Amino acid sequence: MTRLFPSNKLSAMLMMLVFALVTAGCSSSSEKKEEKTAWDTIKEEGKLTVATSGTLYPTSYHDSETNDLTGYEVEVVREMAKRMDLEVEFSEMAFDGMLTSIQSGKVDIAANDIMINDERKEKFDFADPYKFSYGTAMVRKDDLSGIQSLEDLKGKKAAGEATTTYMAVARKYGAEEVIYDNATNDQYLRDVSTGRTDVILNDYYLQRLAVAAFPDLNITIHPDIKFNPNSQGIIMKKGNTELKENIDATIKEMLEDGTISEISKKFFDGADVSKKPDVEFK
Repeated sequence: MTRLFPSNKLSAMLMMLVFALVTAGCSSSSEKKEEKTAWDTIKEEGKLTVATSGTLYPTSYHDSETNDLTGYEVEVVREMAKRMDLEVEFSEMAFDGMLTSIQSGKVDIAANDIMINDERKEKFDFADPYKFSYGTAMVRKDDLSGIQSLEDLKGKKAAGEATTTYMAVARKYGAEEVIYDNATNDQYLRDVSTGRTDVILNDYYLQRLAVAAFPDLNITIHPDIKFNPNSQGIIMKKGNTELKENIDATIKEMLEDGTISEISKKFFDGADVSKKPDVEFK
């Protein structure tokens, strides 16, 4: 039989083919390893970009004397970033814009009393919670806005932002929605007091402080409406696993050493929102 190639040449060609395949495999593997994650980019830039409202007292607002951005979650995030050796850059916007900005990559995370629920968890990742609360209703003090229970919300004017979980509750019970776009607390509260709106469904701790801050307004927290025990945490783009792991580890450390408890007591008039409230829900 006639040989097409001398044996030594055939061996050399086979060796070259094997080498090429191995090199290609290594190259492919190397390229996969070199794909940057969100956490890689954050570490390289040394900066964490954070969406927040700047209008939600006491979680994210501007100090009346200095006009500096501060609040419970603002300070939690600042301390968290410091421990992660990162600078923090806040971007102030309405709630709807926060979720859009996370998806587009404009910001890395959002921190603004954002409730953790199943619907949001389908689209986003949440860090472990550092605030536990429940829903209450802000109404007029003199007549409770004609509301005795959540069922009485039908036909009442409920104030809030369109995509919040609290507005979803108001919608469920047939309330007429009055939508605000990143309005300040006093605007919400004065509108209930004067009768422009009837009710604000929101977080108990936020409403407790709001009532204390505006003692001259005709507003109160409804004595009988307590619903939806919940937790809040930092929200980020789905699949940013390394970022979530690093945030979770840092939050855990801050909870265990009492830092978050101290920050909470400063902004929530002595209350520790990092622990689940002892409340009976009807």
